[in-house]
Amino acid sequence: MLHYFYNLQGFVSKEALGGIVLFFATLLAIIVANSPLSQLYYNLWHLPLGITLGSHTVSMTLTYWIDDGLMALFFLMVGLEIKRELLLGELSSVKKASFPLVAALGGMLIPALIYVGFNPDNPMGFGIPMATDIAFALGILMLLGKRVNPLVKIFLVALAVVDDLGAVIVVATVYTQELHLEYLQHVALIYGLIWFLNFKGFKSLLPYLILGIALWVYIHAVGIHATIAGVLLAFAIPIQSRIDEERFIRESQEALEVFAQHKDSVPMLNHHQVEALEQIAYGYDRVQNPLVKLEHRLHNLSAFFIMPLFAFSNAGVVIEFASVQEHFMIVLGVVFGLIVGKPLGIFGFTYLATKLNIIQKPEALSWQEVFAVGFLGGIGFTMSIFITHLAFGDQAIIDAIKLGVFVASFIAAIIGVWMIVRLNKTRQ
Repeated sequence: MLHYFYNLQGFVSKEALGGIVLFFATLLAIIVANSPLSQLYYNLWHLPLGITLGSHTVSMTLTYWIDDGLMALFFLMVGLEIKRELLLGELSSVKKASFPLVAALGGMLIPALIYVGFNPDNPMGFGIPMATDIAFALGILMLLGKRVNPLVKIFLVALAVVDDLGAVIVVATVYTQELHLEYLQHVALIYGLIWFLNFKGFKSLLPYLILGIALWVYIHAVGIHATIAGVLLAFAIPIQSRIDEERFIRESQEALEVFAQHKDSVPMLNHHQVEALEQIAYGYDRVQNPLVKLEHRLHNLSAFFIMPLFAFSNAGVVIEFASVQEHFMIVLGVVFGLIVGKPLGIFGFTYLATKLNIIQKPEALSWQEVFAVGFLGGIGFTMSIFITHLAFGDQAIIDAIKLGVFVASFIAAIIGVWMIVRLNKTRQ
């Protein structure tokens, strides 16, 4: 359990730093989009690129390679986080999972209903205010430092994991246009082979990743959003390490004894000592959990490259409000969904379920903090923008929604921070 706590601390720290990088990438995109370089900026992301595998060719613009390709790696990491939390973390038991699960359900349903209430004739954007940008939310909490109850961070992480799972389901089931079912047999065959490797005890990540690329290609060919390939692959990554901890300890101790026995006065390691260190390194690689190992490798790539690149390529919007006026009800649905729907859903569902004795609130977490987390959940940002591109094809609508998401996320962040700072002063 202590090991899991340190993993969580590292996750929160990296995610928070990633949120800061994300903010600057977004700010840079907006500055460039409203500068003399704007045309060059837009031309870059519409540059066509393609690859051919046998008789099958995948050709997309650079933006779509980022949205469908690199974001598949992001969703692979999300899937790994979901699996880890379900097996080992804050969602690993009914008691642990019930509170953030109910909170996440409320935080998805109420914003969606508010959006549909504003746009009954155009409901396809309902998924936009459902999403939470965990990197930005945790980045803000990190800036507040010790003024934040540690349980607030844990609650926000667990809530975001369920929220991500909800986003995955919505993307897979709702935002899929034309289906080419003839490729489903290829998807089933490849995914079955991936699970066969799991059942046979293959712990090396390389064959899983190679088959994962093939899975991505054929899921894209079916017409389902290709990022789902990342989540499917994540669920099949093995969680058992190649050797157990006792064997690693025993073999490492033997190697250290060899290292000590061959110590000499020469200021350079001899071949016995080098072999001993290599034995420890080999054991270190085998004792690591394949799922956690892949998650850690993807985390830095995602936090400091994929998500900032996604933000830089998608957040660039010309700041003019003609498109907002033209599509005012859509923007209003998104803004109210994030600012009102998120806190109302997260707080309202958990409060009602607690009063009905369906779930139990953690004692160290106050209702005011739950409400504050509800506002931080209203920071939709990159995930909201991602779903916006799936829901709408009209660039004017997309630009209008982006402005709405920026405004709503900013207001939600300000209110959430103000509430947490105020609660901390009250406690003191």
